[in-house]
Amino acid sequence: MFWKVLLLSVALMAIVAVLMSVTILIRKKGQFPNLHIGANKEMAKRGISCATTQDRMARKHGRAM
Repeated sequence: MFWKVLLLSVALMAIVAVLMSVTILIRKKGQFPNLHIGANKEMAKRGISCATTQDRMARKHGRAM
């Protein structure tokens, strides 16, 4: 019983992984979207950056905690 459940769960996880990446695999130049805040143009227009970038800028200007 344990092996049936294990095999079924591994098979289902493999199917889900393939279905989630199907558009990336099929597209000619398919790639995962960049979800990093620093790469978002609208956030940059508003002056919003990620915590790592803000920390680096604060250390550069001597304002780090």
